[in-house]
Amino acid sequence: MRFSPGLSQVSKAGVLVVAVCLCGHAQAQEAATPALKEQVKKEGMPARATAGDYLSQGKAASVTIGAEFKGHFVPTPDGLLSTDDYVVVEVGLFGAPDSRLKMSFEDFSLRLNGKKTAEPSQSDVVVFKSVKDPEWEPPDKDKEAAKAGKTSMSSGGRGAPAADGPPPVVHPPLPLQRTWEHRVEKVSLMEGDRTLPQAGLIFFRYGGKTKSLHSIELIYNGPGGKAILALQPE
Repeated sequence: MRFSPGLSQVSKAGVLVVAVCLCGHAQAQEAATPALKEQVKKEGMPARATAGDYLSQGKAASVTIGAEFKGHFVPTPDGLLSTDDYVVVEVGLFGAPDSRLKMSFEDFSLRLNGKKTAEPSQSDVVVFKSVKDPEWEPPDKDKEAAKAGKTSMSSGGRGAPAADGPPPVVHPPLPLQRTWEHRVEKVSLMEGDRTLPQAGLIFFRYGGKTKSLHSIELIYNGPGGKAILALQPE
């Protein structure tokens, strides 16, 4: 992923749109402007105007961090994606004018329900295989083929209806999966030495229900110092 150090006039306008379309599940499904889509395509997710525009804030030695917990959803300008195996946090990092920071997803961890050991952040590449569009449905022909396959297997090929067992899994076409992966890559937190502010999504392994989370702490321990942010559960 590549992210330009500065924000163009279009980028500045896009910040306001991102604050609306990326901060909530319903809003994230709204269509983004063409300018915002083009910006994310070229630069990645823009930071909001200030750290105060995120639900949670924390101060490290040289950076201020804003963050929001997104649960199992991955907000993108083209709509929501989801992952059953990971939870998502949107972060923005802010500093003095023209300041730079060496950034990495590995600087973050997540403590869930007060557990002693915090969960380390994962690369977006690891998350790719579990990403899906929650509104995607297989074509009717694929549904019928899966149904026929289940009936045949459960009845020894005699065509009797299956008595039990989960329905067969129908996988999305590979080109569609690649499109979802590309959308995740573009909104993930960028890495390397970059001019602040910067923003993006980070991912943590958790396959449980988010309603079971009553305490969520985002821990930053990186070149900008140390900070702990109490995040708001869904």
